[in-house]
Amino acid sequence: MIFPLVREMALAGAPIRVPVKVTCRVLGFSSQGYYKWLKEPVSDRDRDDAEVINKLVDLHEDDPTLGYRFLKDELEHEGIVACENRVHRLCQIGGIQASHAKKKGKAGKPGPPVHDDLLAFEDRHGRIRHRFTAKAPNQVWLTDITEHHTREGKLYLCAVKDLFSNRIVGHSIDSRMKSSLARAAIRNAITLRNPDGTICHSDRGSQFRSRKVVRLLKNNGLHGSMGRVGAAGDNASMESFYSLLQKNVLNTRTWDTRDQLRHAIVYWIEAKYNRKRRQRALGRLTPVEYETVHQQATMVA
Repeated sequence: MIFPLVREMALAGAPIRVPVKVTCRVLGFSSQGYYKWLKEPVSDRDRDDAEVINKLVDLHEDDPTLGYRFLKDELEHEGIVACENRVHRLCQIGGIQASHAKKKGKAGKPGPPVHDDLLAFEDRHGRIRHRFTAKAPNQVWLTDITEHHTREGKLYLCAVKDLFSNRIVGHSIDSRMKSSLARAAIRNAITLRNPDGTICHSDRGSQFRSRKVVRLLKNNGLHGSMGRVGAAGDNASMESFYSLLQKNVLNTRTWDTRDQLRHAIVYWIEAKYNRKRRQRALGRLTPVEYETVHQQATMVA
C-alpha cells in the first residue's frame, strides 16, 4: 500500500514536506483515492488477513495438492487459528486452489497412476477383479492413509499390511498428510521385513504418487502397484483393517489430544491386532502366530 507513504511525505517538516497532490501525481495515484483511504484506512483485520494469505501462499507452494481444509490444519500446526470459512475466503482472495481441485462446471480429473495395477485381473465376464492373496510373507503389501479427529485437530495414519498374514508391518502417524507420512510407514516396513521384489499396492493418492515415494520403492527393490480412482474394492483388505480400527479404538471415546489417540492406535496395532486378534481367514490364529507357523513349516521342509 503506497498511501501511507503519501501521508508520511505530507506530514514531514520543511524542507522535505511534499504536498499530497504532488506526491500522488509523481507516484501515479489520484489524490481522491488517497483521501478516501485516509477516511477508511486499512483495519487490523485486513492486516491479519494479509499476513494469513502470505502464510497460505507459502504452505501451498510447499504442497500444491492441499485444499483449504488441509491448509487450515497446516495453519493450526504453525500456531495460527482460523476457521474453515475464513481460510476458504482468504484462499479465494489469494487465488489459492488445490492442484487437483474440481473446476466449476467440470468433473475433476484423478491423479495419473505412476504404477500399473499388479493385483488386477479380468474374469470370464470381462470384469476387473483383484487377487488379494499371497503364498508367503513379503509377496504383497497393501498401504493406505486414513484420518481421525481429536479436539486438537486431525491425526493421520498410514499403515502397511502384509497380505499373507494380514499383519501390520509398518505404520506412521502425523498431524499432516504429506508424502513424508507414506515414506515413513513404508520405510518402517522395509526396516522390519527386509523385502525383496515385494509388490506395494496403494490407491492413487498424491502421497503415494510423489517422486520420493516412487524412488523409495525402486531403491529398495519393491514394485509399486496402484488401483483405480474411487474404487474402494481395489484396496478392500486395507479398508477392512481401518474398519476394525474405527470400531475398536476411534469410536470408543472422544479423543482430547493427538498424543492420546496416537498412543491408543500404536498400542492396539502392536499389542492387540498383530498379537492377540484371531482371524478366521488365518485358521483362528493371530497374524504373528500365522507367520510363526509358516516359518516353522518352511524350516522343517
